[in-house]
Amino acid sequence: MVPEDLSHRFGDESVARTLEVVGERWTMLIMREAFFGVRRFGQFARNLKIPRPTLSARLRTLVDGGLLERVPYAHDPDRFEYRLTDAGRELFSAIVILMQWGDRHLPHPKGPPIVLHHHVCGNIAEPRLDCKHCGQEITTRNVTPEPGPGFRKAQSP
Repeated sequence: MVPEDLSHRFGDESVARTLEVVGERWTMLIMREAFFGVRRFGQFARNLKIPRPTLSARLRTLVDGGLLERVPYAHDPDRFEYRLTDAGRELFSAIVILMQWGDRHLPHPKGPPIVLHHHVCGNIAEPRLDCKHCGQEITTRNVTPEPGPGFRKAQSP
């Protein structure tokens, strides 16, 4: 449970700022494709069946947000591909958790359309969120939100 003094501002900062960049359906699907190796505009358009103007706008948002970088791969005419940045690669776990949630709560009748083969152990990965310090799984039942260094106190009217 979120303490009462945090509840009205919980997510107001970090989550809201993140959603400004990635909180649109096409954007997350573009990022998923990028994680699986897609780099070129035509590949994104074909794989996602996304309107080209929408794709252009979303790619621009991802470049401006620092998740993808636009890199030339051919000249005359100039052609570009989109590569994940470090910040973009860090979003991988969020995509995997969303994918896993969808497979569990909105399952396809034939099973998951994509599974992740874990190279280290050879099994199908079953990712979870763990604490970096103790290694225990993090759940809604074993954490409590507290004010961090960037927390804003409520302004008096």
